[in-house]
Amino acid sequence: MNAIPKPEPATQPGAQFAIHNPATHETIGTLPNLTAKQIAAAVDRAAAAQPRWAATPVRDRLRILSRFGELLCDQKEAVTAVISREAGKPQAEALSTEILVVLDTVKYLKDNLPAFLRPEPVPHGNPAMKLKRGQLLREAYGVVGIISPWNYPFSVPSVQTLTALATGNAVALKPSEFTPFSSLELERLLREAGLDPALLQVITGDGSAGAALLSTNVQKMVFTGSVATGKRVAQAAAARLLPVVLELGGKDPMIVLEDADVDVASSAAVWGAFMNAGQTCLSVERCYVHESIYEKFLKACIAKTDKLRLGHSRLLRPDQSGNNKSTPAQKMGRPDGADSEIDVGPMIHERQLSIVQSHVEDAVKRGARLLAGGSPLPQLGPNFFAPTILADVDHSMTVMREETFGPVLPVRTFKTEDEAIALANDSEYGLAASIFTKNRARGEALARRINAGTVMVNDVLACFGISEAPHGGVKASGIGRTHGRFGLEEMVWPKYVDSDRMPRMKKLWWYGYGPAFANQMSGFVDLLFAKKLIKRMQGGVKSTKSYLRRKLL
Repeated sequence: MNAIPKPEPATQPGAQFAIHNPATHETIGTLPNLTAKQIAAAVDRAAAAQPRWAATPVRDRLRILSRFGELLCDQKEAVTAVISREAGKPQAEALSTEILVVLDTVKYLKDNLPAFLRPEPVPHGNPAMKLKRGQLLREAYGVVGIISPWNYPFSVPSVQTLTALATGNAVALKPSEFTPFSSLELERLLREAGLDPALLQVITGDGSAGAALLSTNVQKMVFTGSVATGKRVAQAAAARLLPVVLELGGKDPMIVLEDADVDVASSAAVWGAFMNAGQTCLSVERCYVHESIYEKFLKACIAKTDKLRLGHSRLLRPDQSGNNKSTPAQKMGRPDGADSEIDVGPMIHERQLSIVQSHVEDAVKRGARLLAGGSPLPQLGPNFFAPTILADVDHSMTVMREETFGPVLPVRTFKTEDEAIALANDSEYGLAASIFTKNRARGEALARRINAGTVMVNDVLACFGISEAPHGGVKASGIGRTHGRFGLEEMVWPKYVDSDRMPRMKKLWWYGYGPAFANQMSGFVDLLFAKKLIKRMQGGVKSTKSYLRRKLL
């Protein structure tokens, strides 16, 4: 997932900072903006506890994670309320994109971690090495630093933290200053499950705290955020050769072929563009529709967008004036304001809303048709923006080049498959993409031509909820992967152990070369790799004496 570019520090180190509900701007609470010294001490505590944790049997580590999963399932409503309060997302989205994803990760780790960490035999193809036994071990890094975003404040840090802990690492987790309480819920549940408190250090604070974490004794850094901040993280990490995983967002294209089911594809586009108020790196941010179904597709999207209910439970109230005139809030949600009836919540803050508004205004100025939305909804709260559909966009517009990260669906036509692929690949990003067609084989063939870390055929965004599937991209979308086997590999470093089966025998390639040894080695190379059989046979004869060498030091 993605975060906005690094904000200016909101507080002075060591001070308290406030967390606000994005729907109402009410203060949820305050937390300390930890100093660099405090952050370094927290990492040191984690580092001191980590060797014992790494030596703990895998089954015992998984027992704690399993207990965590049980607690999360039992307390899902309470955790969901924390997520919704500080991130503004509807209850249903908090359950499906946060709680469900984390519980599935726990199951994946339980099912796959023992085999993953089991020593892996390494066969030797070279005949000279047949008397050796090789195996690959996977070692924990130590303390993994995680800088996490606000848009998925529970699932993103939880998946990364659980994977790091399961593989034997300790974690120093720096959540966004906009949504830290979700990470504190993660910490609370893990401690209740039996995790040594030292193994997970939650670092609260603004951007300065993230910068301070990079300067500590972490052994790997996992960052989710903007390209601009990701580059700064990479530069700081490079100074000390610190390995990193960077998930830096996307500008994901959706291609709707002429044989697609328009009803299905339009529903996917509306959900894919507006879910979490469009604040998802996997959002549909560019939509390309075949010209033969373009207007039909747009009409379906407009109708479905018009049915979306915006709001927040504290704002959706019956008209208190006693008249029967419908208020904007009542139009977009049930008058009783039930959380479960809300489809789209607020954006995280006004700065992000301003970015979205500027993209929309630029597109309209350059000739795009505004078919729905297009403006803030201050009557609902300070950070609401109407779900917006733009038609006839082109790649000269900011909305098609830069990450909008808001509830905007820009749509344009294409004529041929080649044109659609060229448009999809015309971006500095390469996180994910989607193709809609009734012909699965056709969709899969086109998927191979798109430059993206994930391509979904007849679905959008759901790849993030597949624990077995790697999450990450190419080009400016980042480096490395989370989730699945590739995500596990990111949390360990490979150690190769080689044991000779003949410990009392000197090896023929050791010192004591002598005048004939180079000639013998030439023959050995021919024996193994010469193209012609006769050459290999001659090489075998030529190299025979190397096995009988006596003048070894």
